[in-house]
Amino acid sequence: MRVSDNSRLSKPHFDWQLLIASYMLALYGVLAITIANFDPTLGTDRSLQELVMDASNGRLQLLWVVVSMVAVSLVMTIKYDIIGRLWPIIYVVDVLLLALVLGTSQINGVNGWYQFLDRTFQPSELAKLALIITLSKALTRYPDKPIPNFRYFVYICIHFGIPALLILLQPDIGTLMVFCVIFVALLFISGFELRWMFLLGGIAIAAMTPVVFYLASTNNFRWLRLVAFMNPESDPTGSSYQIVNSKVTIGSGGLYGKGALAEGTLTHLNYVPENHTDFIFSVVGETLGYVGALVLLALYAFVIFRMLLLAYHTKDKFGQLIIVGVMAMLLFHVYENIGMCIGVMPITGIPLPFISYGGTNLVVNMAGIGLVLNVTAYKSSIDLSEHKNG
Repeated sequence: MRVSDNSRLSKPHFDWQLLIASYMLALYGVLAITIANFDPTLGTDRSLQELVMDASNGRLQLLWVVVSMVAVSLVMTIKYDIIGRLWPIIYVVDVLLLALVLGTSQINGVNGWYQFLDRTFQPSELAKLALIITLSKALTRYPDKPIPNFRYFVYICIHFGIPALLILLQPDIGTLMVFCVIFVALLFISGFELRWMFLLGGIAIAAMTPVVFYLASTNNFRWLRLVAFMNPESDPTGSSYQIVNSKVTIGSGGLYGKGALAEGTLTHLNYVPENHTDFIFSVVGETLGYVGALVLLALYAFVIFRMLLLAYHTKDKFGQLIIVGVMAMLLFHVYENIGMCIGVMPITGIPLPFISYGGTNLVVNMAGIGLVLNVTAYKSSIDLSEHKNG
């Protein structure tokens, strides 16, 4: 990267490159969902606009892309340092939403959604951004040390633990894993001392060991799905069904894929259940092939690397932690989702960011991008002077 680019990244600016790349991913998602819902009996001699409008989920996802633009604009209207000062309100609202959702009806065995007519809202998605904001603020309370003493260490653990416990009670293991990744990433970047890291790891292992033994001894279905990736051939019609079928579907696409509108594909035969949501990568792999998957991964790599650069050139610790938190959230989502589709990671129900069908997930991810853009656009004069002096 040129010196002029480095200088520009260090100054307050609106990062158009990150925004454009994110919306390229979102539009890629609309295309993938449209392909997943494509009905060959309606004919292929139609424009892309007609194809999207005829696919109900594709049409709705495009609507959510438009709604996400409003979300990004709203996030950009309040400077990130002011958002940081509002962390107690954000945290309380987050905990209330997670607590109240436990009383709702289960969907796929999880009490994780509020139902509004025929639409749903998943508060655990919003909780990820709330965690990033509130934990970033807590870890910058003391400038010299993120955690000055054991008492504050306990405070940080409780701060994280309350919403994490509520998500576990839903139970939503996938989102809980994302929470843990965000937590560890923010602790690491904040300068968390190694002794506290070891202590935290010991506490986590001690807490999870009896849970793991219980699930394993009772052959709990969620546990079987989690460990199915280690030997998927052992239960190809049960807990490993989606993994086995997803691998076959992706592999059948070859280098260039069978074609987005090809008839008789495994995608259109619904060979992989829920292929427009959690297993959308199987649609990309079969219909667009290795090349289409590579384009998707290249866009993700650009977005992640761009946020890494922006974090490096942000000297305000609170702003830097926000960028790292959003980056860690998206990176783990991509790694886990694609990993489970190709059989190297457990099935957790984590969607593929910007691509999987779902309004809450798309809007929250774009709001996260908006938070990053907020930091880069409103860097303080202190931030800039520190960079120059350094």
